[in-house]
Amino acid sequence: MFAIIKTGGKQLIVKSGDTIFIEKINGNEGDVVSFDEVLVLDNKVGTPFVKGAKVSGVIEKQGRAKKIVVYRHNAKSTHKRKLGHRQPYTRVKITELKG
Repeated sequence: MFAIIKTGGKQLIVKSGDTIFIEKINGNEGDVVSFDEVLVLDNKVGTPFVKGAKVSGVIEKQGRAKKIVVYRHNAKSTHKRKLGHRQPYTRVKITELKG
């Protein structure tokens, strides 16, 4: 049994027992979260969401990804700028699919 959920502006395929990395959501480690925006649940396609479907999970970790370096340079000038960015994420373990 699988489901396609929408979270953080992205669509993810999940199964029970999967660990997913999503855009940061509010909550602490060990909190139970539920995703109500289920697009597909075991061959039932929603319009746009499947009614009564819910995916539950547990937050395993709140963290930040590795740093990426962004280097900006303007041609024909001495202007240079070096920036770093670490994207926050939430790691969630999917526990059950209801529908």
